[in-house]
Amino acid sequence: MMKTILFPVDFSLSCAAMAGYVQRAAAIFRAKVTLVHVFDLSSHNGFELYVRPLYEIAEEHRELARAKLDSFLQAEFPIAESTRIPLSGDVATEVAQFARTGGFDLTIMPTHAGSFRRMLLGSTTAKVLNDADCPVLTTQHAQDIVPRPMEHREWLCAIDLDANSERLLRYATRAAAAARARLSVIHVVPAGDRGLPIRLNLEERVESAEKREARRRIEELQRTAGSKALVRIVVGPVKEALLEEARRSDADVLVIGRSAQSDAEGRMRDLTYAVVRDSPCPVASV
Repeated sequence: MMKTILFPVDFSLSCAAMAGYVQRAAAIFRAKVTLVHVFDLSSHNGFELYVRPLYEIAEEHRELARAKLDSFLQAEFPIAESTRIPLSGDVATEVAQFARTGGFDLTIMPTHAGSFRRMLLGSTTAKVLNDADCPVLTTQHAQDIVPRPMEHREWLCAIDLDANSERLLRYATRAAAAARARLSVIHVVPAGDRGLPIRLNLEERVESAEKREARRRIEELQRTAGSKALVRIVVGPVKEALLEEARRSDADVLVIGRSAQSDAEGRMRDLTYAVVRDSPCPVASV
């Protein structure tokens, strides 16, 4: 189901450190990797404009970007096996558009470098998360540059029981199966009191009507999606409950739904950026 992976690169240490992670993902899903680099076609100084035509400067910058891209991570992604595409323009816009027009199944991007942690909504990765049509896999934040190795033991899918839930669960079920991972499903019953502790007791004799209804709807979703995942229903603040369960289960990947729109049932999806920022494991935003 994931045959093509898009790997946007900016030649940073973070991107270089992610090479092994992307290789592992490609091996797990038997996918082809395409590297894309977006450069600033208009980057020049006043002296260049004075002595040379603009089209010559632009063409030179294009050739320099191509040469740099072709020489980047050659051992990890041989040119004969991995396509390399230089683009010009706004990085986030071009990456999202190329992922769409190229029909990619997955985009993998780092979230360690730059201002992503401090100013999430203004970063390239956050803009791609907002605009890309295909799933986006982002690594977890870390003090070091090298991301945690991609394993295939425990995958966790967060379901909000909205219109997107069936598609999300179907995707997570197939992806986890391809990775030979055990899949668990988590649904959070939001707590109005942010000070309320997160409760993970799944054997309560008396459950609230909301929890019973959630369990019933998840059972229907699992039948429809062909999933037999372990279900966990927790109570608490949504983001904190998701991250606590990801830590508790030592999840290798957390799968969440995302949407650019906000609506009454979009509680979890509206938290996409915050979850990606603080997650202890990589997040696949679908």
